[in-house]
Amino acid sequence: MEQELEHLRSEATAALEAVIDREQLEAFRIKYLGRNGLISGLMRRLGNAPAEDRPRLGQLANTAKKQFEEAFQAKGQQLSGQADTVDRPGPDLSLPGRRTAGGKLHPITRIMEEICSIFASMGFSIAEGPDIELDHYNFAALNIPEHHPARDMHDTFYIGDSVLLRTHTSPMQARIMESRQPPLRVIAPGKVYRCDSDITHTPMFHQVEGFLVDTKVSFADLKGVLTVFTRKVFGQDLPLRFRPSFFPFTEPSAEVDIACVICGGRGCRVCKKTGWLEILGSGMIDPEVFKMVGYDPEQYSGFAFGLGVERIAMLKYGIDDIRLFYENDLRFLSQF
Repeated sequence: MEQELEHLRSEATAALEAVIDREQLEAFRIKYLGRNGLISGLMRRLGNAPAEDRPRLGQLANTAKKQFEEAFQAKGQQLSGQADTVDRPGPDLSLPGRRTAGGKLHPITRIMEEICSIFASMGFSIAEGPDIELDHYNFAALNIPEHHPARDMHDTFYIGDSVLLRTHTSPMQARIMESRQPPLRVIAPGKVYRCDSDITHTPMFHQVEGFLVDTKVSFADLKGVLTVFTRKVFGQDLPLRFRPSFFPFTEPSAEVDIACVICGGRGCRVCKKTGWLEILGSGMIDPEVFKMVGYDPEQYSGFAFGLGVERIAMLKYGIDDIRLFYENDLRFLSQF
């Protein structure tokens, strides 16, 4: 039995040295180390050896099996290394390169950049302000005193008694007029926050406030600027109207409507059969606002307007649910 074990050891060692690929290595494992292999068969026959020799022969057989397994693992690693350095093909430099997919701007970013570019072409500068605002600038300085009914329209997120998340970017109007003298021509884009959420409203959205202050500014100037803007965004032939409205910080005030981009003004579900869609609010800056920032309303006049970026994007791209902008669905975003 001992001689047979030694002969098997020599035979397996020689066979393993002759292995040159994975297929031969697997054949070696089956023949020598498999459940029905030569080593397992030899160990099963140990029961036929004399009782006094069994412990010694068993120890020799286990040692031999362990050596075979270690040699088998080492051979496998050796073949893997050879495959990495020899069998792996090099790069084919004649193949065309793989193009990296280009990123796309979010539709809100695209519209925001377009809006800013249009007003910049008309001489407006761009200003940014804090998202966390004081009650004074968000309301009081814009002629919206405490307990004014207009505050209910904004559904404000309050952080403290006089600190809040701004409900519009109009506070930049008061901040800039406090620190600078006319003439002023400024737009203030940014995020705003209100307690509202449905298919046309979200708790956070984007707004662009704009205002112009100088001597002898009239409502005709307001109409001219906004007419140029809307026609650059939606098209030169788009009908436009100014509809009387009310805002605490402008007087007179007007809503700006465009012919429905869905039905062309004929009347549909989107425009509620009116043929018109509201896109922004505007008006002449109220004299009381001028007084609060130290301007003489007898000397200066001006106009202001505010528009929702998401609303412009929805109308321009035909989107019927504002929540699609914030669900991060690449199937939706990749269209832009």
